[in-house]
Amino acid sequence: MTDITLPNIDPAQVQTPAVKHFAQVYSDHKPRILLLYGSLRERSFSRLVVEECARLLTRFGAEARIFNPAGLPQPDSGEDDHPKVQELRELMMWSEGQVWCSPERHGAMTGIFKSQIDWVPLNLGGVRPTQGKTLAVMQVSGGSQSFNAVNQLRVLGRWMRMVTIPNQSSVAKAFLEFDDNNRMKPSPYYSRIVDVMEELMKFTLLLRDNKDYFVDRYSERVESAEQVSQRVNQRSL
Repeated sequence: MTDITLPNIDPAQVQTPAVKHFAQVYSDHKPRILLLYGSLRERSFSRLVVEECARLLTRFGAEARIFNPAGLPQPDSGEDDHPKVQELRELMMWSEGQVWCSPERHGAMTGIFKSQIDWVPLNLGGVRPTQGKTLAVMQVSGGSQSFNAVNQLRVLGRWMRMVTIPNQSSVAKAFLEFDDNNRMKPSPYYSRIVDVMEELMKFTLLLRDNKDYFVDRYSERVESAEQVSQRVNQRSL
């Protein structure tokens, strides 16, 4: 390659990635993790998995909060000022990382889970509420192990501009994995959940003070520069 010129870029908006741009001082407060589940059943296995995750996260030093979707209206059927909508959006803003766990129903995530995400706009008061935050995806199944729901959750997390960690969990025949006290039994499934929560903590600690830098995009910087230029030119007319 002899020609390395880049005539199509805006040199003023190009930034060479470098470690020196990373945070030099890291936060010392507990990582803030929001956990969402996707079933309203009295004995919801996605909720029970999330509760186990919250215990593990607390053990690992996080502050974990679980959102209860009961009472959340369907998207477009209620107002933005509904108390459950406001609670969900405030938790989204509060969180630095998230855990999503949905049952697989008809080969997909549940409507209960998807409606929670649909209430979260990509922009809240000029701030993207999920951009750059870490995400762990999980699912529970009534039958054999499947990955349909976690695959969909990954797509959804990417759309919400989240950093989805590599590891994930899919619990097959979830009704066999909990005892009469609704605690998860020792098993390879449980060990995998420990792995996922441990990995989520590591990524959250690494990224939370650097998320703005990691999601800073050339295309958006160029667009912002053009918008500023347009405003200045309009004022000079």
